[in-house]
Amino acid sequence: MDIYGETIASRLMLGTARYPSPEILERAIAASGAGIVTVSLRREAAGERAGRKFWDLVRETGVRVLPNTAGCHSVREAVTTARMAREVFGTDWIKLEVIGDADTLQPDLFGLVEATRILSDEGFKVLAYTTEDLVAADRLVAAGCRVLMPWGSPIGSARGLNNVYGLRALRARFPDLTLVVDAGIGVPSHAAQAMELGYDGVLLSSAVALAGDPVKMAEAFRLAVSAGRLGFEADPLHPRDMAEPSTPVLGQPLLGQAVFA
Repeated sequence: MDIYGETIASRLMLGTARYPSPEILERAIAASGAGIVTVSLRREAAGERAGRKFWDLVRETGVRVLPNTAGCHSVREAVTTARMAREVFGTDWIKLEVIGDADTLQPDLFGLVEATRILSDEGFKVLAYTTEDLVAADRLVAAGCRVLMPWGSPIGSARGLNNVYGLRALRARFPDLTLVVDAGIGVPSHAAQAMELGYDGVLLSSAVALAGDPVKMAEAFRLAVSAGRLGFEADPLHPRDMAEPSTPVLGQPLLGQAVFA
C-alpha cells in the first residue's frame, strides 16, 4: 500500500484505543500484522505518566504511527491538534477528522476540505476521514489530499459497508489514488468485502479492541484483508442475472425421448 510515496507492507491499519490492557493491545498489534497504528493526541496527552507509558509501548512495536484529530468538531480545533501532533509524534502524516454530527460522527465535509487545504499548504500529508461523496472527494484532492479514507458506516456501528455502490463509484473515479475504508467495520467479512472492491486498505479499531478476544480477532482481520485483496487481484466473476452452467455441455451425451421411424 502506497502512502505518500512510502510503501507499507500491510494493508491493515489498527486503532489503539479502548483495549482491555496494554499487554492485549501489544499482542493484538502483532497478531494483526498492521503496518500503521493510529494514535489520538488527546489520548496520549490525557495524563503525563500514562501517556508516556502508552507512547513507549506503541514505539516498541516498531509499527508506523499515524496521529489523528479524533474528536475535533471545527476547522480551528482540527488544525491546532494536527500542529501539536506533528510536534509530539515527529511526523507530518495526519489522519484528519472534522466531525460534523454528534450522533452519527459523520465528517463535516466543508470543514474537512478547508482544514485539508490549510494543512497541505503547511506541508502535512493528509489522510482524510470522509464519506463516499464524489464531489467532496474531488475537492479534497484539489486541496492536496492524496489518501482518502471513506467510512463504511458510522464509527463504532459495526454495520459494515452501507453504500457499496458509492464506494465502488469512488474507487472507479480515483483508480490511482490510495483509498482506505475507515469506520463501521465490524467483522472480518466486512474487511474482505472492502478489499474485494479494490480498496487499498482498511482501518479498524473497535471491531478488534472490543471483541471478546481482541488478539484472535486481530488475526482474523489480518487473514480477511489478505484474502480479500487476493480475490480482487484474481479478477473474480461478476454477478449475472441468468444461470450459466459450471459444467461444459460440449461433447456430452444428450438424453431425450426416443424417436421411432
